Amino acid sequence: MFCPECGTWNRAAAARCTRCGVPLPEVAAPPLEAPDEELSDLRRVTGNRYTVIKRIGSGGMAHVYLARHVALARPVVIKVLHRTLARESEMRERFRREAEAAARLVHPFVCSILDQGAAGDLVYLVMPYYAGGSLADLLARTRRLPAVTAAGIGTQVACALDYAHRRGVVHRDVKPDNVLFDEDTNAVLTDFGIATARFHGRLTATGRAMGTPHYMSPEQAMGKLVDGRSDLYAVGLLLYEMLTGHPPFDGSDSYAVGYKHVHEQPVAPEQSHPDVPPQLSGIVMRCLLKAPAERFDRGFELADALNQFLATHGTPADARAARTARAGGITPF
Repeated sequence: MFCPECGTWNRAAAARCTRCGVPLPEVAAPPLEAPDEELSDLRRVTGNRYTVIKRIGSGGMAHVYLARHVALARPVVIKVLHRTLARESEMRERFRREAEAAARLVHPFVCSILDQGAAGDLVYLVMPYYAGGSLADLLARTRRLPAVTAAGIGTQVACALDYAHRRGVVHRDVKPDNVLFDEDTNAVLTDFGIATARFHGRLTATGRAMGTPHYMSPEQAMGKLVDGRSDLYAVGLLLYEMLTGHPPFDGSDSYAVGYKHVHEQPVAPEQSHPDVPPQLSGIVMRCLLKAPAERFDRGFELADALNQFLATHGTPADARAARTARAGGITPF
């Protein structure tokens, strides 16, 4: 059974928790199924530093666990690289570089890395816990967002990217799952697992596309070298989905989706949904131009365009929040 005090798995015959010593409640019958092996291993490896509570999600690279920092009494998230990937030297290095890349970025809208560790094929990162869930969760519940809400989220993500780009980090996997919300609904960009940085050598050979197909730029889909404008294309994809309820391109497989990113033009949001303001639709379509040189050049330029939209379509509070985002989370006077 799991200890009601610290969450550690104990055998049914145990009278006291093997970790914290608390007496265990009696059970009428043995448990019907064994515990998650990785969860048990993670609890053993992290020792008394973290109380690992439960798995709360999984992605293409890692499982995610909710935990608590024992000394600080603070909720955290522990991301554990899939063991099949942890056995590959390139993926272990890529995971390590996520910690290194994110650790260099200290910004209100960038998820920080609190700790990292490895024991055999168990490789993990520790990050803050954001109670507001992800943009993917929000879209699953609501499908579409009001234009002002979408613009506000886009502003914060653009500001986070501008900060990262100025420090040589290109994210390369901006998507709804990687945008989290804190308790005040501020957007925070996370998961720099396939980020490239000027202080890193290349891990991936030219011609191999890395990222999520629905949120790739044309140059990324073709396996070319990318810069910050590729991330801004992805912000355009986020805005498009928030406004319309779906990405601009879909297909039977990743190759079909990538082909459309490279060769097809998206339908403007205002054409499929007349309630989308033309000014915001125009910003989205500029982000989605095929040639990087024709898009916004920098994240702050995209943030400024979204700020101008909020100044004319949002409430004074919306405009003030956008200016705060543009100032890096510090309220301007």
